[in-house]
Amino acid sequence: MGSVGIIGTGFIGRAWSVCFARAGHRVSLWDPVPGSAQAARDFIAHMLPDLDRFGLLNGSAPEDVLDRIDLSASLADAVSDAEHVQENAPERLDLKIDLFAQLDALAPKTAVIASSTSALLPSAFTADLPGRQRCIVAHPVNPPHLIPLVEIVPAPWTDGDTIARTEALMRHIGQSPVHVRREIDGFVLNRLQAAVLDEAFRLVADGYASAADVDACMRDGLALRWSFMGPFETIDLNAPDGIRDYVARYQAMYRGMTETMRDSADWSGPVLDTIEAERRRHLPQEDLRKRQIWRDRQLMALAAHRRRASGL
Repeated sequence: MGSVGIIGTGFIGRAWSVCFARAGHRVSLWDPVPGSAQAARDFIAHMLPDLDRFGLLNGSAPEDVLDRIDLSASLADAVSDAEHVQENAPERLDLKIDLFAQLDALAPKTAVIASSTSALLPSAFTADLPGRQRCIVAHPVNPPHLIPLVEIVPAPWTDGDTIARTEALMRHIGQSPVHVRREIDGFVLNRLQAAVLDEAFRLVADGYASAADVDACMRDGLALRWSFMGPFETIDLNAPDGIRDYVARYQAMYRGMTETMRDSADWSGPVLDTIEAERRRHLPQEDLRKRQIWRDRQLMALAAHRRRASGL
């Protein structure tokens, strides 16, 4: 299997490393901050036993997965023989432009160069590259080693073969690629998330519900269906004669609601103090890391259940 260069070793870079390594690829880690790549590999070594316990290493032993992850002394070394490069730098356009120029010059001409950016359009940082046709966005959901969706977003000049190769690689490593057919700010997932978050802030800001009750509506309500069905399949199954029947029955009701949702909430206004105070009563600041570990283990259990339920 071809090797993969992981550029940037924060939360996303670490998780991508697991995705590729457990699928059998050799992975080269590089980060411009001294010691970061080693810290990432140490973090991965710590999480692999948990993944193994939930059956999420594709039959490999933790030590074998870790053995496929190497540290690189330089950017050039990390991508020298890569068939795929996954960039995970901070969300700064100037940084992406400079980094992609280096990657385009250093990576083999046959390598795909993908960015994990969650907001920057690929055309904004690849326009002037000689190899711009092989550049693409592969935006994961955090953490990608536990949540499979990845948005494949081409620039207008991205080659069709680049799109096809990226989608095929993502399927091979167990991800669920979605092809965003043309550029749009926020891509698809974050636009959907933005709509939910904006209404969640508005409901608290206007005094209709507490932050805990909004969370409960998602956790104990919508999310139970949405964990295995999307919104279109949900409504297709929620009316006797399918989606057209659902629209006939409920569009007027929803139209009335959406007319009251035109103005965005000010997330950083007084409502933020309210929500933060409520969250800190439920979860003190010093316990955030413990709760993040709890979250990841819950996601591991869910990922293991989904694999069993789908027969994988």
